[in-house]
Amino acid sequence: MLNSEGFFEQWLPIIGESLIETFQMVGVSLLFSVLLGVPLGIFLVLSRPGQSLENRWLYQGLNLIINIIRSVPFIILLFFILPFTKFLVGTTIGVKGVIVPLVIYTAPYISRLMESSLLEVDKGVIEAYKAMGITTRKIIWNVMLREARPSIILGLTIATVSLIGATAMAGLVGAGGLGDLAYRFGHLRYEVDVMYATVLILIILVQCIQTLGNKLAAQLKKD
Repeated sequence: MLNSEGFFEQWLPIIGESLIETFQMVGVSLLFSVLLGVPLGIFLVLSRPGQSLENRWLYQGLNLIINIIRSVPFIILLFFILPFTKFLVGTTIGVKGVIVPLVIYTAPYISRLMESSLLEVDKGVIEAYKAMGITTRKIIWNVMLREARPSIILGLTIATVSLIGATAMAGLVGAGGLGDLAYRFGHLRYEVDVMYATVLILIILVQCIQTLGNKLAAQLKKD
């Protein structure tokens, strides 16, 4: 049974190791996705028609690339870029081998969320700062990003939850983590208790992240 002493003695170390692998995949992938997605989101906003860095070709190019990547399901993207992943990191399995596809999958998603958040900033405030001669760079950092902080946090929370789901799917191809544990033992070996435990951990993990993100966004909104 799931709550038996024997179950915990047998499976707790394995589950703990898989949980650590999931944290590694999510943490590293999220870091690189933010480093790529946030600037992309800013460029999407600034290169739009009527914006300070208006560039129709840049905007349409970025828009097209992001739309193409976001339209491909993660599991298909994972297989499609295997040669590229192998070239970059030298492997296509394990935690290291799944970081590249996770970043490519998540960064465009974050850029869209960033774009949406920044477009919500009051245009009157931005125009007022422009009228005072404030540079575009300072407006981005001191006005747009500051005003959009609650929305950005909520967006990153959504992206993190989506990333956790992607790591679970990556487990089907030997990436490690909770998804790999559920597939190898819960599905292939019919260890139903392991499957239940994995699902429960994922639910708790997602709920904690969503709650933390909501609270942080609410706190920033008050500031």
